[in-house]
Amino acid sequence: MFSVITSSPEQTWRTGEILGAMLGSGDTICLYGDLGAGKTNLAYGIARGLDVQDQYITSPTFSFVNEYKGRIPLYHIDLYRLNDTSELENIGFEEYIESDGVTVIEWADKAEDELPAECLSVYLSTIDEHSREIGFLAAGERYDRLIEELKKELKR
Repeated sequence: MFSVITSSPEQTWRTGEILGAMLGSGDTICLYGDLGAGKTNLAYGIARGLDVQDQYITSPTFSFVNEYKGRIPLYHIDLYRLNDTSELENIGFEEYIESDGVTVIEWADKAEDELPAECLSVYLSTIDEHSREIGFLAAGERYDRLIEELKKELKR
């Protein structure tokens, strides 16, 4: 696993933005972490990296899914309020992860058995009030390459 430490929300956004700029059609990013660990901040950065207009990026906590237009469509799914995996069908979960857009899933652990075999898992943990550790784990060759590119970009 490759990990980075950020010391502010802005650095978490920037990490997400760098990742978002590298993403392509059909990519799935699965976010893990406790409440307040920075999942939404990272998702915001990913959206910026996909050229989504800033003023439109909000957490989909109450609607499960927000769709955004950027250089590639972004499907931001928040499963925090998911009670049972049978609800995934109602939100079109499978269609999103099989689409040509980029799918970012917050609270991915709530749908573990429904996630694609190949994806990028991102683990966020709180170090202190401002600092976060962000760990990246690839499942599949595409995501192995993505992590290698991300390492290079974050070292700059």
